[in-house]
Amino acid sequence: MPTFELDFPIDEIAVLAARFPALDDARLHEVGVAVAARGYYTREEFIEVCAWKTVRSRPKVSRNAEAVVVRTTGAAIATEDEAARMAALLELGGVGVPTASTLLYCAFPDDYPILDVRALESLGVKPRSQYPVSFWLGYLDACRALAQRAGVSLRTLDKALWQHSKERSRLRT
Repeated sequence: MPTFELDFPIDEIAVLAARFPALDDARLHEVGVAVAARGYYTREEFIEVCAWKTVRSRPKVSRNAEAVVVRTTGAAIATEDEAARMAALLELGGVGVPTASTLLYCAFPDDYPILDVRALESLGVKPRSQYPVSFWLGYLDACRALAQRAGVSLRTLDKALWQHSKERSRLRT
């Protein structure tokens, strides 16, 4: 299991997050509110959130039937067991841990970070082609602890991690 070590001073989180590109998160927020209230994703919402994370997933995630999406996302949202939540979402076609983390973030924005290669880079971890649930649990714990230590939300931490990697990649080119 990798160690997740912040690659920049913790007091720079807010400054980096403030430089994160402005996105129109209104629709994602709207979907998340509906999902949290209802307790599951509709197929349309599921495809939309998956495509927000990575457009390339659309053909695969579109193959999931409505009943499967409702049952599987409902099971993930209903449990409080972190490993079971992730494992349930991974049963859906075209969903890996990064996309599942986005589905969780959307439904529970205060409780989950979005797993992203840029965020991993800012934590000193090389991206992988596959992420086991144990990796996700370690990442989740590390992000929650880091956000708490810094006194910021998980989304603020997410933005800072992404932005730091983006700025670092510009310096390399």
